[in-house]
Amino acid sequence: MRPGPVLAAVLLAACGGGDRADPPPPSAATPPGQPAADSLALTAPGGVEVWYTMARPGTAADGTPCVDRALEIRRGDTRIPVPLLYTGTAPELVDDSTMRARLSSRCAPGDSYLVSLRTGRPTPER
Repeated sequence: MRPGPVLAAVLLAACGGGDRADPPPPSAATPPGQPAADSLALTAPGGVEVWYTMARPGTAADGTPCVDRALEIRRGDTRIPVPLLYTGTAPELVDDSTMRARLSSRCAPGDSYLVSLRTGRPTPER
């Protein structure tokens, strides 16, 4: 069986409609050997969007395959990658200029970072 139609149906069902309180985690199923598509993770005031971009395949502690995703802040034609921060959980909007994202390694959540939606700079949350 080809995964294309099944995967498309799952993705369409997951998309729903309108704004979602809880976006899907970045480790959503991606067929092995295929790059993960960019997907919207979060929206913020002023037309700011945060997208999952690059994918880093890994293996969770229990041996199951998983994927951690990089984040990119988009505003119009501007693209700001969030450096050195791969996540396995959905980012959270803190205010109109800051989001919270959890660092992930082998799909295990780690430290929490506050990320400027203007510069993309992550700062450890204390």
